[in-house]
Amino acid sequence: MMKTAVLASLVGSAAAFAPASVGRSATSLAAGEKSAALPFLPDPANCQGYVGNVGFDPLGVSNYFPVDYLREAELKHGRMCQLAWLGYVAVDLGLRVPGYPEAMSGATSATVHDAAVEFGALGNIFVFLGLAEMASWIGVSQMLQGSGRAPGDFGFGSAYLVGKSEEQIERLKLQEITHCRLAMLAFSGVVTQAVLTQGPFPYV
Repeated sequence: MMKTAVLASLVGSAAAFAPASVGRSATSLAAGEKSAALPFLPDPANCQGYVGNVGFDPLGVSNYFPVDYLREAELKHGRMCQLAWLGYVAVDLGLRVPGYPEAMSGATSATVHDAAVEFGALGNIFVFLGLAEMASWIGVSQMLQGSGRAPGDFGFGSAYLVGKSEEQIERLKLQEITHCRLAMLAFSGVVTQAVLTQGPFPYV
């Protein structure tokens, strides 16, 4: 069970990390232009002109799917992994929310899955996640139909951007996508290390 969980987290983060851009029309590239991240591969045309683009698309995913959708997935997975890393470590440092079931209180982040299944809490989690996915898909669907919505934009924190220049906003977007990508790798790493060591944080 633990090996399956580790494998799933690694595959999920890799899939989210692969695309590095938003869905706009491809620009023509000079023959022989290479990717900055992978100089032995061509620079992906559909990734041009977007925040955080370094030409990382070794599988050519951006040639087959709307890049707006890929960036949406990248941001969503990255934001989730930032929260997940923090929550994973916080639990292993002893943090528990009020009302936490006694039957699960002794579980670590690496072992709580089985405890949650036995207690019956995992079904509730899937229901809430399903509702969140259905609600978020409304915005994604509208975006793919040309509503003008930016990938990952749910209106949270928009007031923070008021009064900032385009350059400042672009820098904030770059900071976010960079942290998202780092978080996906970090969460994969913390899960792997926790399962391998079966010890408390810092899992050494």
